[in-house]
Amino acid sequence: MIPVPGYEGRRVAVFGLGRSGITAARALKAGGALPILWDDGVSGRMQAEAEGFTIEDLTTADWSRFAALVLSPGAPLTHPKPHWTVDKARAAAVPVIGDIELFARALATLPEAQRPRVVAITGTNGKSTTTALIGWVLKQAGLTVHIGGNIGIGVLALPAPTPDAVYVIEVSSYQLDLTTTFAPDVAILTNISPDHLDRHGGMEGYVAAKARLFQQMGQGQLAVVGIDDRWGRAMLTALSGRTVRYTTVTTQTVIVGSDRRGGFSPTALDGLNPARGKAFAEGRFMELDATAGELTADSVLVADLATARSLPGRHNAQNAAFAYAAARALGVSNEAAVEGLMTFPGLAHRMETVGRLGPVRFVNDSKATNADAARQALMSYPTSFWIAGGRAKDGGIQDLRDLFPRIAKAYLIGEAAADFARTLGDTPHVIAGDMATAVALAAADARAAGGDQVVLLSPACASFDQFPDFEVRGEAFRAAVLNLGATPSVHG
Repeated sequence: MIPVPGYEGRRVAVFGLGRSGITAARALKAGGALPILWDDGVSGRMQAEAEGFTIEDLTTADWSRFAALVLSPGAPLTHPKPHWTVDKARAAAVPVIGDIELFARALATLPEAQRPRVVAITGTNGKSTTTALIGWVLKQAGLTVHIGGNIGIGVLALPAPTPDAVYVIEVSSYQLDLTTTFAPDVAILTNISPDHLDRHGGMEGYVAAKARLFQQMGQGQLAVVGIDDRWGRAMLTALSGRTVRYTTVTTQTVIVGSDRRGGFSPTALDGLNPARGKAFAEGRFMELDATAGELTADSVLVADLATARSLPGRHNAQNAAFAYAAARALGVSNEAAVEGLMTFPGLAHRMETVGRLGPVRFVNDSKATNADAARQALMSYPTSFWIAGGRAKDGGIQDLRDLFPRIAKAYLIGEAAADFARTLGDTPHVIAGDMATAVALAAADARAAGGDQVVLLSPACASFDQFPDFEVRGEAFRAAVLNLGATPSVHG
């Protein structure tokens, strides 16, 4: 746990007793605060009370006595309308913050020489894989690494800070909206595409929330920005006028020259250009290019990712570029960083091979909760038997029309099935309804097609119509695959 000082003897309201809320309450209590907890659900209140916390109905509380409101990221700050606790806090001039802000303030109280380093990752897609990949690379290089935030363990439940530690944390737009002083040593924006627009009042609000990741950064800190979309490029323009150092990541630039796509070898760079050789050795780059699966840093050919264990496709090359930039910025050598990329075992529910039935491979990409994420998966295979559907996001799968020729057949589940069927038109498809039926039908068709085939779960939808979250949906896919007699795969 990371104790949060600064509120000793003061009442702090905590609303929402899920993972982030209860860990925030524990961290505040450990730092000497008097957390006052409330949740709309009775079970959450009962569990917190059993743990010894003070439960108080915040609808009737005296808000003038609170030093802060720690709001669950699941409760709306601004849209569609502010949560009632936000209205009460603002009326009483009580600051509204979240667990990431508490984390930042806890680290800020430490003497500079004792502070750990922080890598923070946000973006619409790829942030969980990038977070896990960075953590893996750093651990393989021998660093003390703690991974959490929006992935896995809540940030305040991570081990207490030590000077040698590196925190690698995924942060969502909801969490960033609740920050005011957060300034990571390395901040990564993977990409931006329309998502969660109802919670941010439209695209402008969503982009502004993501931009908060860089808001407090300054000299000596590094921003790594994906520039394959116009919002990332606009973010870069805003950063270029500040003192913060930045590196861009793209999968669209083609470098021309002598070595495949033109990259110099790292060993030859010193002789060719000593100044650039020194910058490369220190992990300082202006641009990382991940075109065609080759990772190039300012024209230095770093790695061919075709032989990496679990990094197929353009999107994973992009994730590898972010991880490489972060690792090098933290002092990891080129050789150690590349070795970490090559041995990454993969992330559960993201392009995860869960089993094989003869030549048919079953890939779990349940984490693809929007069309842009599903695009990355569909582009990774020449053809696939695609399982999609759930609770659709705005636009459904309209933006995937150019990839329909890659779909051997689609198997549609959940609320979006009928709408997706209309969008698919003449593309072969069937409304399967539920996961088990979809897997059985797709497996039969893939086996009948002969040869190496891929059955791909990449829903392009939220899971909440049939499953509590994407993890449960992915495990349902895995169970259905194994029930067919498939040979399970080692994770990754």
